[in-house]
Parts: sequence; structure tokens; C-alpha cells
Amino acid sequence: MTRRSITVLGVLACGAVPALRSQAICRQPSAVCADSRRLMADGQRASFQQALVHNGKWFTAASVAALIFFAEREHGRSRREWNALLDICRAAQDACALGSDGRYVRSDAEALYQRSRAFDRRANRWLLGAQAGLLATTALFIIDLHPGQGPENIPFPANRLQVGVRLPF
Repeated sequence: MTRRSITVLGVLACGAVPALRSQAICRQPSAVCADSRRLMADGQRASFQQALVHNGKWFTAASVAALIFFAEREHGRSRREWNALLDICRAAQDACALGSDGRYVRSDAEALYQRSRAFDRRANRWLLGAQAGLLATTALFIIDLHPGQGPENIPFPANRLQVGVRLPF
């Protein structure tokens, strides 16, 4: 787990490093030289960010649904193992006896218990990921709100007052 995190962090760090001026091959503007790149205008960057946020919120919402599906699947597997353990315990009175170390005396009962716990831990991890995704989705929905782009506020004309009755038919 740690090795994978360090690898991902290293790859991201390498991609974030800007090119130095001394790394350019030429000093004249050309198609080969990195110095001749045209910077994006602020409008282009803003529209890209808006599109990224607008589409990203739906991607994160779909990922939350997928993570919940995976968690439900793991929980179902855990429930099946637990029910098999309960069937063993109901079959005989001493089938679920615990040893001095807190484990089941019967190896098959202990194996079912450990598998049930493992599936539950996996389900918890999927649910934690879904919660993190839900936070990200909520943040993206809030960021995607466009303040000031609605209709103008039309104030109530204070110099005139009308009284009337409406009768709906």
C-alpha cells in the first residue's frame, strides 16, 4: 500500500515540474522549441476549468454509486459467511465454543469468522471511498454554481400600491 502511494506521488510530482529555460533546444521560435508555445488566454483557461468542474461532478457522482455497489457486494459476501457460521453454531451446542485465546475451537468456524471479518473490512473501505467521493461531488456541485448569471433582481416599485383579489376558475 505504501509503495503504491509513493509511486503515484512520484509520478504526479514529476508531471508538475515546469521545464527550465536551459532545457530548451533553441532560442528561435519554432515548432520544436518549447519556448514558442502560446500561453492560453484567461478565457480559454476559465472555460476549460468550468468544463472540468461541470463534467467532473458527474464523474465523481458515478464513482460514488460504483463504490457503494462494490461495498454492498462485499457486505453480501460477509453476510453469507456469517450465516454459514451461524448454521454451524446452531447445528451443535459446542460447535461455536471459544478457546482460551478467543478463537473458535473448530477450524471451519474460525475460517468462516475470519472471512466474514475480511469482507466487512473491504466493505468499510469501499464505503469510506464513497464518502470521500461524495464530499468531492458536493464540492464540485457547489463550485459549479454560477453566481450572478441568473435574472436581475427586479425591485418592488415603492411609489405605487395596488390592492386586488384573484378568483381562480
